[in-house]
Amino acid sequence: MSNLRIAAVQFDIVWENRSANFFRLDELLQDLTNLDVIVLPEMFTTGFSMRPEVVAEKHHDEMETLQWMRHHASRLGALIMGTVSTSDEGLFKNRMYCVFPDGKYEFYDKANLFKMGEENNHYTKGNNRLIFEWRGWRIAPLICYDLRFPEWARNGMTNDQANYDLLIYSANWPEVRRHPWRTLLQARAIENQAYVVGVNRVGDDDQRIYHSGDSLIIDPRGQVMQDGAGGQESILIETLDHSALQDFRAKFPVLF
Repeated sequence: MSNLRIAAVQFDIVWENRSANFFRLDELLQDLTNLDVIVLPEMFTTGFSMRPEVVAEKHHDEMETLQWMRHHASRLGALIMGTVSTSDEGLFKNRMYCVFPDGKYEFYDKANLFKMGEENNHYTKGNNRLIFEWRGWRIAPLICYDLRFPEWARNGMTNDQANYDLLIYSANWPEVRRHPWRTLLQARAIENQAYVVGVNRVGDDDQRIYHSGDSLIIDPRGQVMQDGAGGQESILIETLDHSALQDFRAKFPVLF
């Protein structure tokens, strides 16, 4: 099984300004090479906006953000993932698009909405988990507040194979709660015996809520491989070793 080279992109999202965020990401992604997966923060085109009636894009194959993601996925030969405020059949969703180099895509709708930020008053929750395969790896995408619900991320075995190998969280997680963010990401890796990637934004949102980044790439033992602490825009890049993952599971089979 081949290894997986992944990039976690934490950047300062311009509030409700899709064009400005595309421009900044064009710069950040310009020189990336030899990647399999690129992960962007939650609502990377707008920030964590509770005005979906203003910022949401209608879900269809020609929507602007989906076309932008397709362009870079094709150009870089990589899977690109990030969440978008989306309107679908009259309902607003916080939707994670997972776009492949050939233009095809999967999506996951955030299931656990952040009620303290009134997300549940503006968006409709999803009801289904998504697990898909990419380059021999089984990947499970989740979104921000989903992190606080371990049962929603629970791994398991089907036909002697783990349900997923890589758990990815795309987030807008404030600095004031950075300790739970970092701790729970490590816990999800340990309890599910999987690699975990958490990608967060940096900078202030429109409410002057500060985000320190703290994007993390974590191995199945819960050890941090890459750390985006410090509040700066950065791209964390790491190669995930599938053979090491399988060896660890075989020696310490907690998923059975």
